[in-house]
Amino acid sequence: MASSSNRLLRAPWHDYTGRCIYMVTINKHPATPAFGVLAGDYRLPAGQPGCSFISTSATGTAIKTALRRLSTIGPGIRLLQYAIMPDHLHLLLFVEEATDEILGRVIARLKVEVNHAAGMESVFEKGFHELILTPGRSLDAFYHYLRDNPRRLAVRHAHPEFFRRINTLEIAGHKFKAYGNFQLLANPCKLPLAIHHSDSLDLFHRRRAEWLYTAANGGVLVSPFISKPEKALRAEAEGYDGKIILITNAPMPERWKPAAHDFELCTRGRLLILSPLPELSSALNRSTCLAMNGMAEAIACS
Repeated sequence: MASSSNRLLRAPWHDYTGRCIYMVTINKHPATPAFGVLAGDYRLPAGQPGCSFISTSATGTAIKTALRRLSTIGPGIRLLQYAIMPDHLHLLLFVEEATDEILGRVIARLKVEVNHAAGMESVFEKGFHELILTPGRSLDAFYHYLRDNPRRLAVRHAHPEFFRRINTLEIAGHKFKAYGNFQLLANPCKLPLAIHHSDSLDLFHRRRAEWLYTAANGGVLVSPFISKPEKALRAEAEGYDGKIILITNAPMPERWKPAAHDFELCTRGRLLILSPLPELSSALNRSTCLAMNGMAEAIACS
């Protein structure tokens, strides 16, 4: 029987045999050597000569060899883009036509092919993560996210101080003070989270499934997390290593640091806290809540 975490990694509303584009992430097995090392200049934009890239190791080269055979491993599946990172692999896959075979079986065969090419028993961890390109999401954003992956990693290595505090950050027409991992804003699958009193129970359960699926597969939830049900969902999402962009009406004076739990999430790159400029009312009245939820919507769509 599948575990609850495995069920969360798949979308119960989605037909995995249908025509679709996925961003798949497969993590390195802990015992496997790194797939490569960073090289190039992080100050140059992705795609420009000399920009950041991953110089692949023997294992990374074996992955490239297996990917060249993807058309035979998974007929009808086109590899649009890939990014080999030191500890994981991103694939942008296009299932071009309906098939009787679910995506997971193709990924399993690809893993076997990589193991053979690398001469290893297990190059990857068990399972995989996937995010579905839905009509509301941009394919260009997926492409950019994969191409820019090495540069973002290089910036994190070169400037860890960038991942703590920014005094003025403009996003989707709003200005904020920010604390945490601002690279979460580049994630192509950001989803606003808001629970309304008027929501039916059926609608709540459908949205809850989508929020937890997004969190469990590497997307980002964006919300002020005001109500008790919203806070409970945040806790559930964090239990699956979910990433959070938190909108808060609390000010960020100089030398401000988040409380212990949020500080730990920030240091692990899983949280970005945004405090609007000019500052909102410290009282959680209706207008403040509506303003923060509106900002969450705008950030998720940016």
